[in-house]
Amino acid sequence: MDKNGFYENVRASLQKKYRRSITGKFNKALKVYKLVNAGDKVAVCISGGKDSWLTAVLFKELKKYSDVPFEVEYIVMDPGYAPENRRLIEENAKRLDIPVKIFESSIFDAVHEIPNSPCYLCARMRRGYLYSFARGLGCNKIALGHHYDDVIETTLMGMLYGAQVQGMLPKLHSTNFKGMELIRPLYFVREADIISWRDACGLKFLRCACRFTEQSEKDEDLSKRKEIKSLIAELKLKHPDVEKCIFKSLENVNIDTVLAYKTGGKKHGFLDTYDKE
Repeated sequence: MDKNGFYENVRASLQKKYRRSITGKFNKALKVYKLVNAGDKVAVCISGGKDSWLTAVLFKELKKYSDVPFEVEYIVMDPGYAPENRRLIEENAKRLDIPVKIFESSIFDAVHEIPNSPCYLCARMRRGYLYSFARGLGCNKIALGHHYDDVIETTLMGMLYGAQVQGMLPKLHSTNFKGMELIRPLYFVREADIISWRDACGLKFLRCACRFTEQSEKDEDLSKRKEIKSLIAELKLKHPDVEKCIFKSLENVNIDTVLAYKTGGKKHGFLDTYDKE
């Protein structure tokens, strides 16, 4: 099958089989959270994984049919991929007819020797490089591929391993790059549906290709996210709506019953106003 015929099948899958589970939820997030507005120039950040490639394809289709005038760029940061991983990204860009702009960094080398998990630092460094390159292209937003499952898993990870209640917002202003925003248009899309779409279309994407991930896949205890996935799966056996409840809890925080909370970097406690009532 030629390149155009292959992409037409991918496109058709999002219009038919995955119209409700993926395309509809993508459009819902755009509308509910006002993620793309007239005059925006969005940089879709492609890591090489299933989530970011899906985001790129959805934006490609959105650009064709949206009533909202906006521009889009597709950017790939090579943080030190092995040649075969870089090649897979380039091949997928051709198959999906996505005009990617690739730039390089040395993040993998920088974080490889850091003790314990370097993933947090790696993510922060990636974000900075992506913001900087996107701004150089005239973009005011970067789009990442975080999905519904990322939201609930991150929430539980923060509680169980970080001793904090902290969500993952569908959009936020950059603190270091003034005037830029980060958006998460897959906010309502389930990971299982992304995997199903990938497999149905016969696509092969990268997982995280850093050296630490290669090691952690041999040692399950090093991956907290895998532990959380297993915990949620176990809870779901008895409570089928547990994922929905975790997600909705982020919309139903009752401050009157919270010991303390932070806003604007300042901590407040219930005792601050307890005797004033």
